Amino acid sequence: MALSIAVCDDDETDLQYITGLVNTWAAQARIPVSVRTFPSAEAFLFHYAENRDFDILLLDVEMGKLNGIDLARQIRAQDSCVQIVFITGYSDFMAEGYDVSALHYLMKPVKTGKLEEVLSRAAELSRQERPFLLVIAERETIRIFFDDIYYAESQGHYMLVYTREAQYRVRQTVSGLLEQLDQGFYRCGRSFVVNLRHVCRITKSEVFLDNQSSLPLGRGQYDEINKTMINYLRSI
Repeated sequence: MALSIAVCDDDETDLQYITGLVNTWAAQARIPVSVRTFPSAEAFLFHYAENRDFDILLLDVEMGKLNGIDLARQIRAQDSCVQIVFITGYSDFMAEGYDVSALHYLMKPVKTGKLEEVLSRAAELSRQERPFLLVIAERETIRIFFDDIYYAESQGHYMLVYTREAQYRVRQTVSGLLEQLDQGFYRCGRSFVVNLRHVCRITKSEVFLDNQSSLPLGRGQYDEINKTMINYLRSI
């Protein structure tokens, strides 16, 4: 399977230069790659809303209204596995990169050898196994990656697990399901388990997800879920 790489830069010259270096590295390393380019953070997010299969992101920091750091924060809230590499002409932003677990900062003009080194390391990390939930549903054993889960809902002795592709009915309790998940999941009220990777807004009574769905928030949980969300984002 080809390694999926996105290059996002609002300077067309830099965009083409970086893309050329990526393709040269891939050919020399004999690694099949699929490279997509984006002229802005907004253009990337428009695509990302429908297709999130990227393994490596090469993001320019200084871009228009939405810069690379803010873009990375939005991505990292939904995907803890994708490898993020920042490309910048300034060193001022480096401290902020740690907040989103950036793999590396590359300074412009990007040196070929350094980019190749970083890409090789990113490719190796992307091959590592993504965390997943193993469930038995409809007489099948199914592997569901954590970041593909939006939320789960309790229905009697079963849990309905809602993912990007489908929903699965699993014989499980809320507490039993939570034991199999990581710190990126939070119990809303008595019946729901939400994936914090997909939370885009929290109010006193509801949690809104990036797939346009919303879940009821239990009374008194507003402060707790915000604290849990902040701790989770800091941990990734």
